[in-house]
Amino acid sequence: MDGFKKETESFDLIIRNGTLVDGTGNKSQIADIAVKDGLIAAIGDFSGKSNQEIDASNLVVTPGFVDIHTHYDGQAIWDSQLKPSSIHGVTTVVMGNCGVGFAPCKPEDRIKLVELMEGVEDIPAPVMHEGLDWKWETFEEYIEALERNKLDIDVCALLPHAALRVYVMGERAINHEAANIDDMKIMRKLAKEAVEAGAFGFSTSRTISHKSLKGEFTPTLRAHEDELTAIAMGLSDAGTGFMEIVSDWNEPDPETEFEVLKRIVKKSGRPVVFSCTQRHDRPDFWKDLMEMARQAQKEGLPIRPVVTPRPIGLLLGLNGSQNPFSGTDTYKALAELPLKQRIVEMRKKEIKKQILSEDPIAGSTFPLINRIGYSQMYRFGSPPNYNPRHEDSIENLACINGISAAEMAYDILLENDGNNFIYAPLVNYADHTFSVCQKMLEDKNAIMGLGDGGAHVGFILDAGYPTWLISYWSVKKKVFSMEETVRRLTSDTAIAAGLSDRGFLKVGLKADINIIDWENVGSSDPFMTQDLPAGGKRLMQHTKGYIATIVSGKITYRNGNSTEERPGILVRSVKDSKKVFAYTN
Repeated sequence: MDGFKKETESFDLIIRNGTLVDGTGNKSQIADIAVKDGLIAAIGDFSGKSNQEIDASNLVVTPGFVDIHTHYDGQAIWDSQLKPSSIHGVTTVVMGNCGVGFAPCKPEDRIKLVELMEGVEDIPAPVMHEGLDWKWETFEEYIEALERNKLDIDVCALLPHAALRVYVMGERAINHEAANIDDMKIMRKLAKEAVEAGAFGFSTSRTISHKSLKGEFTPTLRAHEDELTAIAMGLSDAGTGFMEIVSDWNEPDPETEFEVLKRIVKKSGRPVVFSCTQRHDRPDFWKDLMEMARQAQKEGLPIRPVVTPRPIGLLLGLNGSQNPFSGTDTYKALAELPLKQRIVEMRKKEIKKQILSEDPIAGSTFPLINRIGYSQMYRFGSPPNYNPRHEDSIENLACINGISAAEMAYDILLENDGNNFIYAPLVNYADHTFSVCQKMLEDKNAIMGLGDGGAHVGFILDAGYPTWLISYWSVKKKVFSMEETVRRLTSDTAIAAGLSDRGFLKVGLKADINIIDWENVGSSDPFMTQDLPAGGKRLMQHTKGYIATIVSGKITYRNGNSTEERPGILVRSVKDSKKVFAYTN
């Protein structure tokens, strides 16, 4: 805490009497904080005045939250509000994760990248076709396009490997051919140029779950170690940036693939973050991954897992983009009908019988359909139940009612005039408790994230993970202190991204601030809204407890409502962030 006296000064904003949780993890203190010219100008004992003051008595004042795993690559072009993240206290996002994005891109490859984003991140193609103006080809031109938009929060961009690979290799990338020496030289050069233009690193995907809507695997799936190393060396040439990876850890086995990461980090000197979850078919493997990451840190290799505070949950419904019957021919014939009319049709006995008789998997475009079954599906309810009991699965309910699990799911979807959701925890729920999430979060080498803001708009709504971390793990369960919870949402994620100007309440740093009614933070039931380009729909929710969110000294939200201030900008990377990448106590 910075306490000092200053001569009487005029500030842009003064926050009085708040409980300041500064992001370090240190104990909170009651103090005033002053803002001027977008920066924190004074904390503690100072003399000054302002035409704008907020009384934060009995409220908690924190740095703005930083989310390092989002997909606002398109939304940041067409929208000024990066919701849902911005209503959950997030003031900075890193986007371009999982190897997918829109730059660099030649005009003839635009449809390929749209199809990939549609399949991997569930952003409808018509939304992207209408929302993207494509006033770029190179990554630097894309950065410049982002800078032209005024936003409610700041954005940082990663260079997506799929876009880079297609840009350099064309159809050979789509066909998963190996990059040749010339390809790799160009990728290294373009990666360096992207980081020098402002990219915070690059991202890649090595999971079979990432497919285009046509069922084609992501172009990066089988990229060789030398290709990944070449791109990482581009980051090294630029002197900054980190690598983000999502993988199935199967090539040829987890330990061998993790050694690839270690060699890349050792050669390039650049940090790595990777998605770490518990899969139902490998319920204990996450422990090995996290141990390997801890050992790498001991060896001086900055490799950190990114984990979730609750299971990643699919919301399957007639109002969303996916439900258990989306792949059947009969449902496809009804899918474009307005919901009310669709419900009328689906309640007809002959329609129900026909849908239940058809194979929901063979004709499905949903890449995750094979990873979930009725034993892992539950009635979502209101208020939402993110922690259902095993005995409440649709499979068990069907058995109790003497009907098939498919019929039980069908009937649940028709309840509440078709507005019900079926909840399917995809990962971190093999034992039907939150214990795995807790153990992951307790590892301080782990980064809290994977909310995927901006993506999976029709069947996942996890961008509110910051709110969940507060309301569930800190307030309800009291597993993490207020100070540690704030650290995980602010300085820890800012440091991991290489952001040195935010994440703490400290004089001279950026005035990104939340004023929070800590004990009452929460979210509403998810609901569907139709506010995307081309009339596209997405899941949304309301929040409570966020009294004010401040970006660069401007109040952007009051009690979850926009103030119309748009101080958010495209943040460009700076040299060299690797030395502060690891967690330090």
